[in-house]
Amino acid sequence: MTHTAARSFFLVLEGLDGAGKTEITRRLADILREKFGDRVLLTYEPHDPSVAGAYIRQALAKQITVSPRTLALAYALNRADHNERVLTPFLDAADGRIVVCDRYYLSSLVYNSSPELPMDKVMELNSGARRPHLTLFLDASEETCYRRMGARGGSRELFDDKLAEMRRRYTEAIEFLRARGETVITINADPGITDVLNNIIGVLNERAPAWLRLEPLAS
Repeated sequence: MTHTAARSFFLVLEGLDGAGKTEITRRLADILREKFGDRVLLTYEPHDPSVAGAYIRQALAKQITVSPRTLALAYALNRADHNERVLTPFLDAADGRIVVCDRYYLSSLVYNSSPELPMDKVMELNSGARRPHLTLFLDASEETCYRRMGARGGSRELFDDKLAEMRRRYTEAIEFLRARGETVITINADPGITDVLNNIIGVLNERAPAWLRLEPLAS
C-alpha cells in the first residue's frame, strides 16, 4: 500500500450515520483553508464523479438491490478511480498539501465485509488505495445519531437502521487497521460541533506534522 509524500497530509474522517461527520468534515476543511488556502482539498466517498459513484448511491438509497460482494467491488473501483484521478495528483503535486476525505476504506471494512467476504479480502480489493496518515472515527451514541438523522429529515439509507451493529463493526474494523500499523483515533462526537472540532484540532496538533498546527476555536 502506497504512502503519501512526506510533506503532504492525508486525513480521513469516519463515523456512524448521524454522528455529524459530514458537517464536521466540511467545517474542518474551512478552518484549514483559512490557513492553507487552495492547498486543502475536501473530498468524499463514495465519490460521485468517479466510476460507479451513481451506482453506489442508487444501492444506498435502496433504488437497486445488489449483493454485498458486488457492492464491495463497486466501492473498490470507485476508490481506485478517486485515487488515480483526484487524491494522488493533488497530494503529489506540491509540498504542504492536505486532503480531508469524508469516508474511505474503513467504511468498506464496516459496510462491505461479511462472512463470505471477510475484512482481509475487502482490503485485498483495496490494496492499491493510498494509506491515510490519520483516520479519525467520530463516535456518537445511537441516541445522538438518531436525533441528528431525524433533525436533517429525508429517508434513511441502507444501513441507517443498524447503528448498534455498525458500531460493533467499526470497533472490529478499527482494531483490524491498527493491527496493520494504521493510526486511527476515536473522537467523542456527542458534544456540540465546536467542542468536537477543538478535540480534532488537539489530535492534529499532536499527530500531524508541525507545519499543520492549528489554533483552538473560541468557545
